[in-house]
Amino acid sequence: MQWANQALFVLEAIVYFSVMTAFLHYRHILGLGVFLTALGVMHFLETYLAAVFYVDLPFGVASPGSSILFAGKLMMILMLYMREDAAIVRQPIYGLFLGNILTVVMAQIIRFNQTVAVVPGQAVSAGFLDEMGVLMVWGTSLLYIDAIAIILLYEKLGRYLQRHTVLRFAICGVVVLSFDQTGFYGALRYMFDAPIGVFYDGWMAKMVAVAIYSILFAIYLRLSSAKGRFLHRRNVADVFNDLTFRERYEELLSRSGRDMLTGVSDRARMELDAPAVVAEGLERKQPVSVLLVDIDHFKAVNDTFGHLKGDEILKEFATVLKDAVQPFGSLYRFGGEEFVVLLPSMPHDDAIERSQNLRCTIATNLQRPDGTPLTVSIGVATSSEDGADFRNLLAEADIRLYAAKNNGRDQVRGRYGFSVES
Repeated sequence: MQWANQALFVLEAIVYFSVMTAFLHYRHILGLGVFLTALGVMHFLETYLAAVFYVDLPFGVASPGSSILFAGKLMMILMLYMREDAAIVRQPIYGLFLGNILTVVMAQIIRFNQTVAVVPGQAVSAGFLDEMGVLMVWGTSLLYIDAIAIILLYEKLGRYLQRHTVLRFAICGVVVLSFDQTGFYGALRYMFDAPIGVFYDGWMAKMVAVAIYSILFAIYLRLSSAKGRFLHRRNVADVFNDLTFRERYEELLSRSGRDMLTGVSDRARMELDAPAVVAEGLERKQPVSVLLVDIDHFKAVNDTFGHLKGDEILKEFATVLKDAVQPFGSLYRFGGEEFVVLLPSMPHDDAIERSQNLRCTIATNLQRPDGTPLTVSIGVATSSEDGADFRNLLAEADIRLYAAKNNGRDQVRGRYGFSVES
C-alpha cells in the first residue's frame, strides 16, 4: 500500500507540474489568465486535502494537498516570477487572499438562511464552512509571505549561484516550504490538535515534492531551451539567459535614467518624474520647491586642471549633494555642472534654508585642486506662487540662479530678489 501510494504521489506531482508548466509556457498564446485561474481553482482542493486527507507513504503520513498541490503552487509562483516580474506575481496572491476572505464572509451570511432538506442526510455543516474558511485565509496569508520570501531568496542566491538555476530553485523550495510547514502545522495543531508527527511527516513529504519538482524543472529547462516545438522560434544561448531575462531587464532599467558619470538620476528621468510630483503637490495643495544648483567657475577647473580632474570633482560633488538631499528630496543632473533638486512638501522659506545648508556643506567638504573651497550658486522657486507646473518652476529657478551668479556667486537666491551671501 505504501509503495502504491508513493507511485501515485510521484504521478500527482508530474501531472500537476506538467499541466501548470504548459499553461505558463504557452501563456502568450493561451493568455496568462488561464494559468492564474488554474492556480485559483486548485486552492480549495489543496486546503481541504491538507486538513483531512492523508495517505500512508514509506517516509510517513502526508497529505497530497499540502505536499503536492501547495508546494507545487509555490514553485509555480517562483517560475512565474522568473518569466514575468513581481508585479504579475502579486496578482494571484492578492486574488486568492481577497477571494478567501470573501468566502469566509459569504459563508457567515449564508449560514443564516433557512435551508430546505431536498436530499435526505445531506445537511449543511456550518462548522465545516468555518474551519475551511479559516484554513483558507490562513493558508493564503502564509502563501503571501512564502511568495515574498521565495523571491527574495531567489534573488539573494543569484549573487552566489547565478548560473545554477535549478539549484537556486531547489534551495528556495527547501527553505521556504520548511517555514510554511511550521506555520500551517501551527493552525492544524490549534484547530484539530494534530500530533507532532503530522509536522515531521508533512515536512518530509514537501522535501520529496521539492526534489521531484526540481528534477521536472531541470527537464523543462532542457526541453524549453532546445530547438524544436518547445521553443518560441528564438535561439537561446543557455538556460540562464533564457529564464532570467527579467533580471537583465531590471539591471538595464536601473542603468537607464542614471547619469553615467555621477550615478544620480539624469535629465530624462527628471522630465518623467518631476512634472508628476509638482502636479500631485498642487492637487494636494502642498508646495513643491525646485533648486537649480551650479558649481561656480567650473569651466576654469576643466581648463586649468583638465577634464579628467573635472570629472572627479563632479563625482565627489554629486555624492556629497546626494547624501545631503536624499532625506527630503530627489537629485538630478541637469547638464554639465548644473544639478536640480526637487523638494516635495517644502515651503519656500524652508527651501531657502535647505539651500543655504547645501551651499555651506559643499564649501566645507569639497575643494578645488588648488585647495580653495568649492562653491555653488543656487536658484530657488516654489509652487504655486512661482509657477503652476515644473517647467515654469525650473525656468524661474534658472532666472534666479543667474541672478545669483551675476551678483557675485556663492549664494542662494529666491523669491523677491532675496539672497543669502557667504
